[in-house]
Formats: sequence, structure tokens, C-alpha cells
Amino acid sequence: MNDLVTDLQHKLKMIDRAIDTLAKNGQRLAQSEMHYRMELAKTILTLRADGVPVTIINDLARGDPKIAALKFDRDTHQSIYDANTEAINAWKLEARIMEAQIGREWGRTEV
Repeated sequence: MNDLVTDLQHKLKMIDRAIDTLAKNGQRLAQSEMHYRMELAKTILTLRADGVPVTIINDLARGDPKIAALKFDRDTHQSIYDANTEAINAWKLEARIMEAQIGREWGRTEV
């Protein structure tokens, strides 16, 4: 029984740390999104000023190596953020299962 309570406490600490990490990764994601959009807009304006037809500007701008690298960075941060979110959800589920087990061992249905 004590092992389950200790495991539950450990899991809750892991969730707290993961939430802190998620906040930092969310900020990194937002910054990378901001940089990507700002540079994309600059590139689109430059191409438009150079007389490139509007119909192909978006494709050319997104194909620019700098813009593609910024999009890759943004997508990477999004993947990390999503993975953090999924880990938190999994740990929360594990914590609920542990709580239910503790409740059963104490003869209650909920803790």
C-alpha cells in the first residue's frame, strides 16, 4: 500500500515538472511561430515587389531555404510540445489508476 502511495506521489511530481516544461516548450513554440511568420511575410513582400506573379509567391516563399528552415524549427517545437502534452495525459491517467487502486485497497471506490 505504501508503495502505491509513494508511486502516486512520484507520478504527481512528474506531472508538475512536465507542466513546467510544457510551459517553456509552449513559449519556444510561440517564438518559433512568430519568427517563421515574420520572415515569411518579409519574403512574400520582397517577391511581390520584385514582380513575381501572385499565383506562385506562396510556393516560392515557402521554398526559400531560410523560410523552410524556420518552418522546420516551428514544426519541431510543435512536435515537442505535443509529445509533452501526451506524456502529461498518460501520467494523469496512470495517477487516476493508482488512485483507484489505493481506493480499492482501502475499501473505498474513490480517494
